[in-house]
Amino acid sequence: MFDLNTILMFITASALLGFAPGPDNIFVLTQSILYGRSAGFRITLGLCTGLLVHTTVVALGVAALFKTSVIAFNVLKYLGASYLLFLAWKSFRASSGGIKIEKDGEIPSWHLYRRGIIMNVTNPKVSIFFLAFLPQFADPARGSMTLQLVILGLMFIAVTIIVFGLISQLAGYIGAWLQKSGKFEKILNMTAGAIFAVLAVKLALTRQ
Repeated sequence: MFDLNTILMFITASALLGFAPGPDNIFVLTQSILYGRSAGFRITLGLCTGLLVHTTVVALGVAALFKTSVIAFNVLKYLGASYLLFLAWKSFRASSGGIKIEKDGEIPSWHLYRRGIIMNVTNPKVSIFFLAFLPQFADPARGSMTLQLVILGLMFIAVTIIVFGLISQLAGYIGAWLQKSGKFEKILNMTAGAIFAVLAVKLALTRQ
């Protein structure tokens, strides 16, 4: 269905996008530093599950709704911004000593996985991005567009797991080193809280 050149171009573009600073990889980075490598990878799996939702939405053409409906777009983005503010509040509270920083393995896997799903699904810009990005590598002459978009979405997810997995591993090592100092724990939580707050504001101010 896809020639080798198209596949290589798509994988390269997907990898570069994965490494480019954005809400999802920054989220993986901060959470991996705070809670460890395995926590970051679980969040990565959650984020990629969210990408499955966006892939389905685009393949079925529903993403056009977020591009044309102001209400649908705003409802989803404000839910996402609210969740990010909640995470910012938890981080700031931890930095003040209200909550003990949780080490790798202390947070239930399901909570981390769910955190990644919510973070990704509540960002309508991901669906709109997929709506603009995936069709560039599809061709009606090759067969079903829906099937092609699904395959491209799955390829993007596979690349994302590898890229974000690398980020979580590296960030986890850095976090383990920094957390030997209680002072750095507070700094990490303050930094994470600030990043979440900025991402929340950025998402809330996003326009279609």
